[in-house]
Amino acid sequence: MLFPRNLVVTAALLLCFTALHGAEMKLTSPLDYEVIQRSQALGGVIPIVGELSGADAIDAAIETRLSTNGKAGDWRPLAPQRDGARFALKLEAPAGGWYRLEVRAIVAGKELASQSVEHVGMGEIFIVAGQSNSANYGEEKQTTQTGRVAAFDGNRWQLANDPEPGAGGRGGSFMPPLGDALVERFGVPVGFVACGIGGSSVREWLPAGATFPNPPTVESRVRQLPSGEWESNGAAFTRLVERMKQLGPNGFRAVLWHQGESDAHQKAPARTLPGNLYRTYLEKIIRESRHQIGWDAPWFVAQASYHSPSDTGAPDIREAQMALCRDGIALEGADSDAIRGELRENHGQGVHLTGPGLRQHAALWAAKVGPWLQGQLGHPSKE
Repeated sequence: MLFPRNLVVTAALLLCFTALHGAEMKLTSPLDYEVIQRSQALGGVIPIVGELSGADAIDAAIETRLSTNGKAGDWRPLAPQRDGARFALKLEAPAGGWYRLEVRAIVAGKELASQSVEHVGMGEIFIVAGQSNSANYGEEKQTTQTGRVAAFDGNRWQLANDPEPGAGGRGGSFMPPLGDALVERFGVPVGFVACGIGGSSVREWLPAGATFPNPPTVESRVRQLPSGEWESNGAAFTRLVERMKQLGPNGFRAVLWHQGESDAHQKAPARTLPGNLYRTYLEKIIRESRHQIGWDAPWFVAQASYHSPSDTGAPDIREAQMALCRDGIALEGADSDAIRGELRENHGQGVHLTGPGLRQHAALWAAKVGPWLQGQLGHPSKE
């Protein structure tokens, strides 16, 4: 097939322009489905990081825009910091999402390259740590009903449909329904960073080298010293702090700590942890994590020590958990020991939760976190 001469000339010029002025853009931040912790009630800053290569890349201007619900915003020029092909910039954004973020490079009014991220949120992030009832050991997998709850495993963000990435277990968790409750109350996306380890003792969460007199039931993260004492290898603590640091200073709202069952009323009495030591060890974890990340991240501590209908809680562990809250070291979390009967697995005989039990657990957390968060924001919620 023959083309008219003017079309052939136009095509040749276009190829020449591409060869001379072509550029390629790659974005490494934000990620799809990423939630950024807002710094104030009305919004915050989206950090944008990428690479722009090509002959004219150094002269290119960078523009960004946010779209929501299919409605495109205005293009906004931003002055990036540059290091060779790498560029970084900060985009102020209102609380909300999901937003579609677009970034483009412009030279002489012409677009050289562009990239987009389909789901970016400006909202609230919570780190969840502890043992199985902070992880994926529920009988029924939960899913986000709002579609605005996400989870981060240290490498990628995704919708927070169970099992939650980053935590142990393959079943259900309280995070999707808790996230949905907070989305509906505050009108912003919610992100979770799940770190829970099934069956873990507070002793296993201590920083490396911290010692204690008697071992937990699971010894894979501890070792015995020649003196007869035991020490933590710090693996759980290190991973927790790594996740905190990945989010940056003030990069999450709070830690939700749910743990205690593996320290209370163990079958081998020598492996049971007295309440006074539980308080000492958890306080050490909280304070040392704050020291390592460089800011005083809030911690919510649940009351968690339930085993069975005949062992519904350990008073000394519950008192230790509550004492941390009374003394201002932590905030009062959910009282999951109150979740009983058919809300527990195996017709009420187990430690883990049924589907309704997970949703009840989420409601208990929402009743603690929601009013506190309202106070932090200092403005009316959507309720």
